[in-house]
Amino acid sequence: MPNAKLQNYLHLHVLVFIAGFTAILGELISIGSIPLVWYRMVIASILMFVYIRIIKVDLKVRPLSILKFSIAGVIIALHWITFFESINQANISIALAMFSSGAFFASLIEPLFFKRKIIGYEIIFGVLVIAGVWLITKTEFQYLNGIILGILSALFSSLFAVINGKFVKHHQASVISFYEFLSGIFCISVFLSFSKSGFSSEFFNLVWTDWLYLFILGSVCTAYAFIAAVYIMRLISPFTVVLTYNLEPVYGIVLAILLFPDDERMSGEFYIGAALIISTVLINGVIKNRRKAKKIM
Repeated sequence: MPNAKLQNYLHLHVLVFIAGFTAILGELISIGSIPLVWYRMVIASILMFVYIRIIKVDLKVRPLSILKFSIAGVIIALHWITFFESINQANISIALAMFSSGAFFASLIEPLFFKRKIIGYEIIFGVLVIAGVWLITKTEFQYLNGIILGILSALFSSLFAVINGKFVKHHQASVISFYEFLSGIFCISVFLSFSKSGFSSEFFNLVWTDWLYLFILGSVCTAYAFIAAVYIMRLISPFTVVLTYNLEPVYGIVLAILLFPDDERMSGEFYIGAALIISTVLINGVIKNRRKAKKIM
């Protein structure tokens, strides 16, 4: 039915909007990036566990699978930590512009995991992405730390996406996410236990606005977003989902400009560089889809 199809596409864009809104919450929450990610994963894992119990999914998996999920959990934790720290060191626009370069890293990582050759046009697109990053760095050099952290965030995100893509072929997405969140919590907890600040009274003594934003981050932007993304991929082609999610930086940057105009006002070269990166990622997605369609035919 056309109406049902339209609702699914609107739902998809709501999910992409939520993904972009994550960066806004990162700006609003006053605590550091490491405790922020710890709280995010704790809240999300609790809600994910409740969801798993409601739908009665078996949590039993092989020890080797748990180990693999744990490695992925550390990677997604590092992605979130570097992403939010990029916002702290620079701003939302820088963090999201660098994050959008993730598809370039994915094109380098995929051949290693799936043992395929690097395609010629991927190299060209890689050069375009690097040109976009160079444009941004050249004009926004004062945000160099944030730029480097944003690039690291994109690298971790791509690595996580490629690894997770192999997991979902054999396991329930909710179960995978649950174990990934638990491993992320464990590793961050170990790190905090040996750090100077650690789990002090200040760690748990948050203002009410931080509690509110953290709950939204852990529930709506993480637990719900993870579950809904899997659901929507059953109704809409994975290509459309992935391509639409590439609009996350666009939604996020527009939101940031509207909500924080003084902090997010950037140079013209920044927007040219960001547009170059995002458009390259979108074109790359379209070409990949056409190549897959030709193979099927």
